[in-house]
Amino acid sequence: MAGLLQALVGASEKAAHIARLCRREEPLFQLLVAEKTGADRNRRFLQDFKTLADVLIQEVIKHDLGKEFPELEGHIHGEESNEFKNGQGETVAVQVCATPGDTAALLLSVLEPERAAAELLAAAVHRDVALGDAELAGVELSIPPQDLAIWIDPIDSTNEYIGGREDVVPVDGIAPAGLCSALVLIGAYDRRTGCPVLGVINEPFFRRDPLTRRWQGRYHWGVAYGDTRLCSLSPPPLRPTPCVVLSRAEGAAVRAALGPLCGDRLRFAAGAGYKMLCVILGLADAYVLSEGSTFAWDACAPHAILRALGGGAVALAGALRAKRVGDAGPPPELVYNCPAEGVVGAERWANRGGLVAYAHPQHLEAMLAALATVPGL
Repeated sequence: MAGLLQALVGASEKAAHIARLCRREEPLFQLLVAEKTGADRNRRFLQDFKTLADVLIQEVIKHDLGKEFPELEGHIHGEESNEFKNGQGETVAVQVCATPGDTAALLLSVLEPERAAAELLAAAVHRDVALGDAELAGVELSIPPQDLAIWIDPIDSTNEYIGGREDVVPVDGIAPAGLCSALVLIGAYDRRTGCPVLGVINEPFFRRDPLTRRWQGRYHWGVAYGDTRLCSLSPPPLRPTPCVVLSRAEGAAVRAALGPLCGDRLRFAAGAGYKMLCVILGLADAYVLSEGSTFAWDACAPHAILRALGGGAVALAGALRAKRVGDAGPPPELVYNCPAEGVVGAERWANRGGLVAYAHPQHLEAMLAALATVPGL
C-alpha cells in the first residue's frame, strides 16, 4: 500500500532529525556512547559503540510504524538492543512513551542531569513529520503490510557518526570515511520469501547549509514488488570499465583479482550502507565484500533500491559455488528472513560468505568470473 512507503520515508526523516540533534549537542554527545559487548558485538571492530541516538531512533521507528500499521507489530527488527546503561551503571529500556513528558522523564534517567537535552529529544520523538514530496505522495502501491517485515539500521556507520569527521576529501565522489557515511536504513522484505521489496536510505549529513551551518539531509527510496519497479532515482549508466568500492579491510587477493577488470578504479569507503548507496547513485558500479561482516539490517534497504533500479545484491559464496558447478541460472540474491543456525546474537543475521551489490548484471557476471579465481572464496 502507498501509505507504508510514505510512512517509511517519514520515519527516516524523523530519525535523521534526531541523529542531527544528538550531534549538535557535542559535549553531551560524548556521554551518550556505550560499548557493545557480548553477543551484540560486531566482531570486525575493536571498538564498536552504540549511541543513545541509535537506540532511540530504532525505537521511534518501531513505535511509529507499529502504531500506523498494527499488522507489522512483532515484525519490525533492528540492530540494537533497546537497553542503555546510564551514568550510574543502571540499565534503562529506552522506549517511546505515551506523552512527550513521559518520554522526557525516561530519557532523563539516562541523561541525568541534562533535563533540557532530554526534553529536546522527547519533543523530536513526538513531533509530526510533514514530507512535502509531491512525487512520493503520488505513488500508489498494493502491498499488504501483513506480508512484510522490516529491518532497521538506525545509524549505519556508528563509528563514523561518533567520530564526526567532516574534512574527508571524496575520491570521484566517494568519501573514504567521515560523517557523510552515517545513514538511516529502513527496508521491508517479504516475510515468506525474504526478498527485499521497499527500501529507504536517509543521509542525515548530506551537506551543511551555507548560511546557518546546520546539517541538511536527503533521502532515496525504491520499490521492487512483483512487476512494479519504482525509484526516486534514475538507473545509473553502464560504464565499460566498472568502478568497484571496497572496505579498507578487504584482502589483497580480492583486490588483485579485481585489478585487471577495474584498472585504477578501485575505491574505498566506510559503512556497508554507504558503499551500497555509492552503487545506487552511480558513483560505483559494484560493492564487493568477501567477509561475513555485514548484516541483514545493513543490506535490506539498499538491496531493495538496487532491485528497483535493475540491479541487486548476491550472496558471494553461494554465487561462486553455483558458478563453479556450471549452474547457468541467476546467482542467489541475499534474503532477510533466514537466521543462521548454531550462532547467537548479531551473527544470526550476518551475510555469511560476503556479498556483491551491483547496478548492472553485466558487471556482476564479470566480477564473479574474476572472483572465481581467488582461492578460498
